[in-house]
Amino acid sequence: MKKSTLNKVIHSALIIGMSANAAWASSHREAPQITETPKVDGTDFYLFNSYEPGREGYVTLLANYLPLQDAYGGPNYFSMDPDAIYEIHISNDDDPQEEITFQFRFNNKPQNIALDIDGKSVAIPLKQAGQIGLNGDAEDTGALNEKETFALSVIYGDRRTGHKRSITHADTGSKKFIKPVDNIGEKTLPDYDAYANNHIYDIDIPNCGLGRVFAGQRQEGFAVNLGGIFDLVNFVPVDQSFPPFAQVGIEQSSANNIIADKNITTLALEVPADCLTGSPENTTIGGWTSASLKQVRVLNSNGKRSRRNNSERNIGKWTQVSRLGSPLVNEVVIGLKDKDLFNRSEPKDDGQFADYVTHPTLPALLDILFNDAVNSVLGLEGDNAIDNLAPVNFPRQDLVTAFLTGFDGVNTISGVGEMLRLNTAIAPTTQQEQQTLGVAAGDLAGFPNGRRPGDDVVDVALRVVMGALCHDLPLGAGGAGVNLGLCDPADAVVGNVPFTDGAPLSADDFQNQFPYLNTPLPGASVTQP
Repeated sequence: MKKSTLNKVIHSALIIGMSANAAWASSHREAPQITETPKVDGTDFYLFNSYEPGREGYVTLLANYLPLQDAYGGPNYFSMDPDAIYEIHISNDDDPQEEITFQFRFNNKPQNIALDIDGKSVAIPLKQAGQIGLNGDAEDTGALNEKETFALSVIYGDRRTGHKRSITHADTGSKKFIKPVDNIGEKTLPDYDAYANNHIYDIDIPNCGLGRVFAGQRQEGFAVNLGGIFDLVNFVPVDQSFPPFAQVGIEQSSANNIIADKNITTLALEVPADCLTGSPENTTIGGWTSASLKQVRVLNSNGKRSRRNNSERNIGKWTQVSRLGSPLVNEVVIGLKDKDLFNRSEPKDDGQFADYVTHPTLPALLDILFNDAVNSVLGLEGDNAIDNLAPVNFPRQDLVTAFLTGFDGVNTISGVGEMLRLNTAIAPTTQQEQQTLGVAAGDLAGFPNGRRPGDDVVDVALRVVMGALCHDLPLGAGGAGVNLGLCDPADAVVGNVPFTDGAPLSADDFQNQFPYLNTPLPGASVTQP
């Protein structure tokens, strides 16, 4: 890659991801309607060049659903919705529409395990009748009372009218894959790590090549001070290492990550990069996830047992109910009245949300909450006091370019559309060398050039929304400051302040291999032999 092109990549990747992802947490319960159907609530999307040793040339896509799972949440735990479709969309040409879609469909089949009770065969009330997966054996499921499987397809072109092909097991040719049962507890699943890993499948993707897939429960990988943030930011969101805020700022502590005790369900794919880019001349892709349900849900009003015994029927066209590209755009950027609309929309329709980007409300809310406190900490009063903490370069064209359009000649996908962008030509950084602030810390393979599990997008986004891009960034030789010329430093009076939620995150917190996110927390630990 030419040096001039590399410089453009560095600059534009930083702008695109940091500005576009003005968000404080993963997308949990981000809109009123989606709270009614948590099984199809997309929470996080990761898109990065695979950094597992020996997997060069692959891209990893992780789509998380079903938020805030308590590991002990039995007896039915957290199966996926068999009446939904879950999709990961890729755009790789000059428009913000999908050219490739990976579609997951699940099937939950009861095994109807019964016990003989005084001569009567009576169905058990639990998901299991004994231990499962002994010695990590994925086939040891005789005691499992409900088996969950999924089919995986690739669609080239429009997600509904394009050419759809089944993705198969690379060794057996099977179109059916098994989803491991959730981590019920250590007594039921003595070696969950080995059991789950045996559900990672090599796959044959038509017109694409070989890859890998895994669908199953993982430990929540996002770190965020969630409760405090949505309680009117109930802490001072500045790192206490910043001298003026030494006494009042927040300390970096894992205790601030209040969702560390939750699990999530992950749909993980590893795909050859040259398949996703579409042509040798292109290196940049955009990605987002969605979930869709049928338009009409008809509940069965018959309270008597029947042959089919279905509780509902779902009919009509597939209708998108969840959407996620960059983290929590819907939750803290889109206005309350449009949150459900955003979840139903596609990137090609994002021009209708432009006002939320050109005139964002989040910085203004932070000014309302902390203006007096900041002036007090800095000892400013009267004519010397800061009138407004929020950036004032309206309209925020810097955010429009990053949030909705991208940059010509580097990582743009023409037209208006919000999605997570990845330049596949930038080599992955090893786990040991990754920087939690990604490109802002000189790690070109990290956020906002895609997003890895160890990228602390919360801290990056907080700083950017308050004007970090108006100030010099350490992108020059030897970390020298470079101003991108997007706005004047005077437009963002606190743009160089280290804003943070105090919940640290790093690549070392995760696995160094597919599917990267950690083994889910067990519902219970073994307390007796």
